[in-house]
Amino acid sequence: MAQEEESVKATPLAAMAEAFEELSKLVKTCPSYHLRLITFCDACSLVSVLFGCLGIAFKFAELEYVSKIRDLLEASKTYDTLEDIIDRDIENNTVRSAGSHSRNLRRVRQGLDLIRALFEQFLLSDDFSLREAASAAYSQVCAPYHTWAVRTAVSAGMYALPVREQLLVRLNENGQSAEKQMRRYINASLPVIAYIDELYMARNISLDW
Repeated sequence: MAQEEESVKATPLAAMAEAFEELSKLVKTCPSYHLRLITFCDACSLVSVLFGCLGIAFKFAELEYVSKIRDLLEASKTYDTLEDIIDRDIENNTVRSAGSHSRNLRRVRQGLDLIRALFEQFLLSDDFSLREAASAAYSQVCAPYHTWAVRTAVSAGMYALPVREQLLVRLNENGQSAEKQMRRYINASLPVIAYIDELYMARNISLDW
């Protein structure tokens, strides 16, 4: 039994879920909690594995997400918390500038939300294909911010997604264990996403970008 539990903990989904449960506990301790940038990046790095399992359709997300995490990891050598990078960009008037840490944090947050939405769609029904789930999640989270060319490329790439069973194999999960870990991530990621959004809104920065 102990070996079986250890095996479950070792899967990419379980590692993601556990990491975000820890983040969720931290940001829910008090409204003014200052989340350390390195702690945030360590948890977010685990999500890149899932993007890789989704194939060419989500290659755009994987490449963008991984590059943004690398930038934030580098920034963590200079800045201690998420608030620090936003406040510095406010001082420099570079919050929305391409390549700024604040903009990259927004894109990482979008990646986390994309996975949350994908999991929610995936769990709606056993008959719901991964392509349907991914298309719905993309339309909800990313499409409003992407150009027509990007949306068209993503739509075409959806047909290259692995089938539901293939994804489970790649993640070393079965249907029951995957549902458990996905629900853990969904529940844990929501407070973290809300925490990030509040960092911007508390500084009168809108979220429509």
